[in-house]
Amino acid sequence: MKVFKALTIAGSDSGGGAGIQADLKTFQELSVYGMSAITAVTAQNTLGVQGVYPLDPEAVAGQLDAIGTDLPPDAVKTGMLFSGDIIRIVAEKVKQYEWSNLVVDPVMVAKGGSPLLQEEAVKSMTAHLLPLALVTTPNLPEAEILTGLHIQSLKEREEAARILHAMGSRYVVLKGGHDPLTENVVDLLYDGHEFIYLESTRIKTRHTHGTGCTYSAALAAELAKGKSVTTAVETAKAFIQAAIEDGLNIGGGHGPTNHFAYMNRLRRFGHDQNDQ
Repeated sequence: MKVFKALTIAGSDSGGGAGIQADLKTFQELSVYGMSAITAVTAQNTLGVQGVYPLDPEAVAGQLDAIGTDLPPDAVKTGMLFSGDIIRIVAEKVKQYEWSNLVVDPVMVAKGGSPLLQEEAVKSMTAHLLPLALVTTPNLPEAEILTGLHIQSLKEREEAARILHAMGSRYVVLKGGHDPLTENVVDLLYDGHEFIYLESTRIKTRHTHGTGCTYSAALAAELAKGKSVTTAVETAKAFIQAAIEDGLNIGGGHGPTNHFAYMNRLRRFGHDQNDQ
């Protein structure tokens, strides 16, 4: 039996709700062997980010070489990369080891508002990393920063997706959770030709820490198993919807989502995850 493997390149969240912790939990739940390369250590909990301690770019390169020379991943996802230097190192290693199923989650700001990406790093992301991406998964504020657009309407979302695709990402998933004007959450998938809208019920809760990390990790896990981008996005959306709906309700601030929820639902209703 083939063991599917996925690599997350991201920061560490001491509270366990986002970053590599959320990614590895998601990989495990979706029956994919998870590996990690840490870009920064954060001191954070549900109340906010108390500190960010980036690793030396050489330390990031060393972790990626260790994976690339022994445990080649079937899919790779990036999260918080912090600096332009780290972004350039990641891009170099993706090319060196020919990692093709790359999911770029352009993490820029924490739920509480703390910046997680240096301003100079945005140019590095658009110049070096997005051209290598199979899928890019920005939320609306991230898409605005990357494209320079002010996004309010669905038509403006489509224009942002076109710009991100033109930057090199073969597929764009523009997440709609940050749009307060829509009753439901509407995500947009664009492949350069067709726009596909995926809608889900908006859950009124403050416990949404790590939703973007979890969404992109589920997408990467499904790609690692050989699923198409469209199928992988649909599973990822179902995964995060369940994680939000069946909340853990822990912590005094923006609490984490429930990474057990999706598989618990499948077991409860007698479905095999491989049928999804």
